[in-house]
Amino acid sequence: MPSTTVRLAALLLALVVSSLASQSTLAASMAAVVHKASVDVRGAPDLKAPAVATLKRNASVTVAGQQGMWFRVELPAGQPGFVRVNDVRVSHAGGEASGSAVRALFGGQSGKGRTIETAGVRGLDEAALRTAGYDAAQMAKLAAYRATPEDAAALARSRGWSATRVAFASEAGPGERGGRSQAQKRGALASARGLLSQVGGGLFGGRADDAMKVADAAAGKSEEELSEEELALGPEITGRLLGAAPLVDDADAQRRVNLIGRWMASQTTRPELPWSFGVIESGDVNAFAAPGGYVLVTRGLYELLADDTEVAAVLGHEISHVVQRDHYNVIRKQAITEAGQDIVAGEVNVGGDIAASMAKDYVRRHGATVMLTRLDRDAEYRADEASEIYLARSGFNPLGLYAVLQKMTALGAQSPRLAQLYKTHPALGDRLDRIDRRSLAGLQQYTERN
Repeated sequence: MPSTTVRLAALLLALVVSSLASQSTLAASMAAVVHKASVDVRGAPDLKAPAVATLKRNASVTVAGQQGMWFRVELPAGQPGFVRVNDVRVSHAGGEASGSAVRALFGGQSGKGRTIETAGVRGLDEAALRTAGYDAAQMAKLAAYRATPEDAAALARSRGWSATRVAFASEAGPGERGGRSQAQKRGALASARGLLSQVGGGLFGGRADDAMKVADAAAGKSEEELSEEELALGPEITGRLLGAAPLVDDADAQRRVNLIGRWMASQTTRPELPWSFGVIESGDVNAFAAPGGYVLVTRGLYELLADDTEVAAVLGHEISHVVQRDHYNVIRKQAITEAGQDIVAGEVNVGGDIAASMAKDYVRRHGATVMLTRLDRDAEYRADEASEIYLARSGFNPLGLYAVLQKMTALGAQSPRLAQLYKTHPALGDRLDRIDRRSLAGLQQYTERN
């Protein structure tokens, strides 16, 4: 009997070793192709290092690792070299590559030391976000990790991240995000009332007064009113997100994203918001931006990120959605549409200040599912561009976003971890193509940063 036990143990050990060896092989390399007309392969991860080879477009290479904004590649002749992360395109994995394998290949350090495989954590699908209740305790915990601008600036000084002036024409400034002055608002309301006085009776089944109240909500709010509503909606949505996926029990990770995120947000046109950042328990590779300055990153994504630059790249994309009021505008439009339909059906009592309450009521009825609403493609492309701008402004290398998108690609086109991301964002290849077409215009000088 003892010999049987020993043989069984040996068999199990052999299976484990075989599995680890297989995973090591998966993590050891990744196929890629040259994506530029001509690429110099450097002997070291330094633009001043001598070129050891020159590769033409569509040449096949093997990526063996990552060092900063460089990929270590193996050339056909067997010699090693380095190319920039935007010189090649990583191929989709043949199957679902595990998060640990991709981290090992590309140097992901954010999840270093964790023993729980993120693939085992349930993803954040529509059902989970619709039914999740508001978690006040998690919201209090999120607020406790919030960093001050002074703390973030102190970290930046210690890391050598210097604030840099970089223009961004597409970035909305005060009064350009949809808010209106009181004079503009009065003019818009007068126009809306005039139109509704002509067609209101037929349009809303004779309830013209109710139609007027909807017009008051839809015609336009001042910048101050919009900001107040954002600040009310943000906690409503974020609290429900945290009800579906609580914060990761890792104080260092929470402090890290708050300090980096706060520093990035300070370089935008909306530094005054109560910016809050968190890493949440979900195996999905995704991130969320709720109105008013709330940004949550899933652990599945956080653990892929190699360094502070890549963390900043992810946060920068989400910060842009907040600055531009992307999700907030979706909520307002959907709430106004529903209110109009309900009034036609005679199902809504619109007494009181509907302009201040209907968006909040929409969130209460639909939960945090608005975070899975597909934004306009241009909004996503703009957020990618903004991330690069914010990286440059904050002292980081703007190539950080390209590196992150490459890692997502490496997970595989059919990866269940990316399922929700694919539903709400343009294809990763399209996003990379858009970045390539911009050619980092105006940002080339910042791509030499470490």
